[in-house]
Amino acid sequence: MIADVLSDAAGRMDRAVEAAKEDFATVRTGRANPQLFQKIHVDYYGTPTPLAQLASLNNLEARTIVVTPYDKSALKAIEDAIRNTPNLGANPTNDGNLVRVTLPELTQDRRKEFVKLVRSKGEDAKVHVRGIRRKSKDDLDALKSDVGEDELSRAEKELDALTRTHVDEIDEALKRKEAELLEV
Repeated sequence: MIADVLSDAAGRMDRAVEAAKEDFATVRTGRANPQLFQKIHVDYYGTPTPLAQLASLNNLEARTIVVTPYDKSALKAIEDAIRNTPNLGANPTNDGNLVRVTLPELTQDRRKEFVKLVRSKGEDAKVHVRGIRRKSKDDLDALKSDVGEDELSRAEKELDALTRTHVDEIDEALKRKEAELLEV
């Protein structure tokens, strides 16, 4: 029973760390990267659809991405979705067949804004991991009548160590992303 609670917590914490890393990847650095467009949803016939399902994304140059829609009728909707995405700062152009997105050069101020954004995302991820810990602790407390005090105490220490490990992983990913963002 205790092992089930701990393995469930570990799995959920692993997924939270992976989600944080994916979130960090959506914050741009100096180069254009198709991952920046992963979280963009396009209003396609009234349904929010991920951009990756509507178009192919290719790097042309260091700061240019070409979005080629599978359905040409979605061109305007894709262009609008990219233009209205906060924190991207891109101005897409539509030539009738594809959308060309040129990302502006990052200024030092913009880099600092992105560092703040990444720190905020990192803190959200750590809060999520701590929330998983709290729920797992409640699950362990519910087992109090079935298991001994010593086993419960050992499980709580294991849960704390698991939480520390995952929070440290998020901190490491955050440090790497900050260094990447501040690199000129």
